[in-house]
Amino acid sequence: MKYAIGLILAVLMLPAHAALDWQAALNNDNRSAENKIRDPSRHPLETLQFFGLKEGMTVVEIAPGGGWYTEILAPLMLGKGTLYAAHYGLNGPNAYYRNSLGKFLQKVAATPATYDSLIITQLQPPKEVTIAPAGSADLAVAFRNVHSWMRGDSAEATLGAIYTALKPGGVFGVVQHRAKQGTSIESMKKSGYVTEDQVIKLVTAAGFVLAETSEINANPKDTADHPEGVWTLPPSLQLGDKDRAIYLAIGESDRMTMKFVKPK
Repeated sequence: MKYAIGLILAVLMLPAHAALDWQAALNNDNRSAENKIRDPSRHPLETLQFFGLKEGMTVVEIAPGGGWYTEILAPLMLGKGTLYAAHYGLNGPNAYYRNSLGKFLQKVAATPATYDSLIITQLQPPKEVTIAPAGSADLAVAFRNVHSWMRGDSAEATLGAIYTALKPGGVFGVVQHRAKQGTSIESMKKSGYVTEDQVIKLVTAAGFVLAETSEINANPKDTADHPEGVWTLPPSLQLGDKDRAIYLAIGESDRMTMKFVKPK
C-alpha cells in the first residue's frame, strides 16, 4: 500500500510536460540530419519546456519557415493537442514568401503521418491575420522572426494577430537574435539582431506582459557586429570560405528567450 501511494504521489509530482514524448519527437526519422545537428545550438527541448508546452495545449507556431521547429512540434503534439502553423500567405507579396510556403507544403505532404493533425493557416498582414480561432490558443511561439516583422513594418499587425488568437493567460514565447543595447532600428532591420528593449517595447505595446526571461539560447562568443549580420554565422555562413573558421568557432547567434503572457 505504501508503495502504491508513493507511486501515485510520484506521478502527480511529475512536471506538466512529462506526458509528452520529447525524445521520440526530437529523434524522429522525419527530422533531417542537418536539423538534428543544430539541437545543441537551438536547445529545442529546454526552450519549449521553458515556454511551458504540455499535453492538451493548442499551440500556434508563427512563421515556421522551412519547418525546423515544426519537425519537432508536429510529432510532439500528434494526438496530444492541437498545432497550428501560421505560415506566409498564398498570395504573398514576393517570391520569397510564396516559395517558402510552397516548400513547407511539400514537406508536410511528403510525410503525412507526421503532420496528420497539423493545421496550416496564413499570416500575411494586413489581409491575412487569422492564425487560429480567437481566444483558442494556449501557447504561441516565434523563433527569430521579430527582425522580419520590423523590416516589413508588420510587427503591430502580427503581434495583434497573436494576441487575438491566445486565450487570456496564454503564453507568447519569443526567441530572437540579440543586438547590443544602443543598436539603431535600421541596423536591427538589416542585421537581424534586435535589442531586448525593442522586443519588449513591441510585444508589450500589443498588450502582453513580460513574465520571464532565460539565457537558454545565449552565446557569449557572438559579438553581434558581423559584416553580413546574423547570416555571417552558421548555418548561413554568407561569406563562404572567408574567415569561415572564425565564424564556425563562434557558432550560432546569441539569442534572447522571453516568455510573455496575455493578461487574464
